[in-house]
Amino acid sequence: MTTLHSIPSVKDQVCAEEWQLRVDLAACYRLVALYGWTDMVFTHISARVPGPEHHFLINPYGLMFDEITASNLIKIDQDGNKILDTPYHVNRAGYTIHSAIHDARHDIQCVLHTHTRAGVAVSAQKCGILPISQQSTFVLSSLGYHDYEGVALREDEKPRLQADLGDKLFFMLRNHGLLTVGRTVADAFLNMYTFESTCQIQLSAQAGGELIEVDPQIIEGVAEVASKQTSGLGGEFVWPALLRKLDRLDTSYRN
Repeated sequence: MTTLHSIPSVKDQVCAEEWQLRVDLAACYRLVALYGWTDMVFTHISARVPGPEHHFLINPYGLMFDEITASNLIKIDQDGNKILDTPYHVNRAGYTIHSAIHDARHDIQCVLHTHTRAGVAVSAQKCGILPISQQSTFVLSSLGYHDYEGVALREDEKPRLQADLGDKLFFMLRNHGLLTVGRTVADAFLNMYTFESTCQIQLSAQAGGELIEVDPQIIEGVAEVASKQTSGLGGEFVWPALLRKLDRLDTSYRN
C-alpha cells in the first residue's frame, strides 16, 4: 500500500524551473487549507509546466490540501494522461475545467478553484458581485460569469467555459464557486484572496442596512492602482511573506 510519505522525491526527475513551480503550487495548496478555503478533497489548483508540451500540475485526487507536496503533485497532458508514474488519480471535473482554461489562456500559469461557503453563496445571487467594497473594485475590473451546467465532466462545456472567461482574471461559476487565474501561482492566490474577501464582505454587508455603491469611475482605474500598491509585482510582492508563514508552521510542502 502506497502512503503519503512513501512517495519518492521527483526533484531529480524534473528541471529546476519545474521543481520551483512544484514547490510554489504545493505552497498554494497549503495556504488554501490554512485560510479555510478547502472543500475536503473536491477542488483543485493547477499550474502550467514550462515548455512546449503544455503539461500541467494538479493535485492527487483523494489527498487533503494540507497533505500536498512538491513531489506528489501529478503532471498530466492536455488529454489528462499522467506523465510521471504515480499511484494517485486525477479529479475528472478538475481536469475538464483546468484543461479548458490552460488550453485557451497561454498568458496564465495558474488556475485556482474553490467551493467556499461565501463564494458559493454569492455565486447563487442574481446580482453577482456588488460594487460595495474596496476589494470588490479589483474583482469587478476583470470579472466573468459562467452559468451552472452540472458537475463539470463533459467535454462540450469547455468552449463555453473558455468564452465566458475570456481574458478575465476573476471567474464566478454560478451556483458552484470561485475561480481565479494568474500569471504566476502567487498572482492566482492573491486574486483568490481578494475574491473570497469580496464575497465575505458582501454577505456581511447585505445583513445590515442600505448599501452604498462605489463610483463606477473608480473601478475603471483600479488596475493601475493595484499595480502601484504592489510596486508592479502583483502577487510576488506578498508571496515571500506567505512562504515564511508556511515555513514557520510546516516545511513538508517542499518535499
